[in-house]
Amino acid sequence: MIKKSYTMKDVAKQAGVSVGTVSRVINHEQGIKKVTLEKVNKAIKELNYVPDNYARGMKTNRTETVALIVPTIWHPFFSEFAFYVEKELSQINYKLLLCNTDGFKKEVEYINMLQQNKVDGIIAITYSPIEDYLNSNIPFVSIDRSYGSKDIPWVSSDNFSGGQKAAQVLLENNCKNLLFVGSHNKTDNETKNRRNGFESFLKEKDVIPRVFDLEEPFDDFVRPLTSYLENHLDIDGIFAINDFTALDVIDILEKLGKKVPKDVQVIGYDGIKLANEKSYPISTIKQPLKEMAKEAVRILLSIIENEPHKLQVTLPISFIDGPTTKK
Repeated sequence: MIKKSYTMKDVAKQAGVSVGTVSRVINHEQGIKKVTLEKVNKAIKELNYVPDNYARGMKTNRTETVALIVPTIWHPFFSEFAFYVEKELSQINYKLLLCNTDGFKKEVEYINMLQQNKVDGIIAITYSPIEDYLNSNIPFVSIDRSYGSKDIPWVSSDNFSGGQKAAQVLLENNCKNLLFVGSHNKTDNETKNRRNGFESFLKEKDVIPRVFDLEEPFDDFVRPLTSYLENHLDIDGIFAINDFTALDVIDILEKLGKKVPKDVQVIGYDGIKLANEKSYPISTIKQPLKEMAKEAVRILLSIIENEPHKLQVTLPISFIDGPTTKK
């Protein structure tokens, strides 16, 4: 049996009010009497009325949809962050549009599309030079990077403290010859502070680390890193800019006959897990993804509602003592 589909007119009749009043209730307008609000909501519930979100969006200029731009959904870090963003949005009845970019060109295409009033706002993890393509027409919150003179709010973990913590742990574990492994580009992003924090802490301890830090873009990362490690076999402690790089390092070390953590201790950054119920595959500096997602959504909604908001939020990291450092 097909259930009857009720209209706003049916709700108005059931509640004994005008169609305009029902519309005002659905669109959360102010100044509605409590008794009227209760009658309309009761009628909506009794009739199991589902509002036409498209028509509602046309009137309120809202889509109740937020876009999340990530470099690739294949990476567990981005996948987990997307999970928490969607969870936060669902609590306020917003939907998530996931944009998997895999490069600068597609990022620009998405931004141009999204700025044509297709979504109410954008949360983005991007390390490409997209600042010239951003304008003030749409609320935008950045993760892990700022945009110079543009007043774009951003949320990040405390990358500098993360680098310091990695250095501290390796020193406390009696590592003598330390190495930072990573890559960088010309954008002003927070991930660079991981190396800065690492070197800063070691400098205070009169320790000079070696550095393998390639400039992007590059065709091959593993081969030059392998060559570097072959020529520096005395290294016994490595901090990698992220967990995937740390896994590459471990794979190379094993091929060179080095045991982790017996011969070389390795710490990554991000706190990735291959599945929710799995343990951490490496020792790592964990980013508070759930809290970062919550802050990003909170700031974005404040912008959408024209309310005051912070331009920068930096959240504390934690160290996960995994299988690639000595206990």
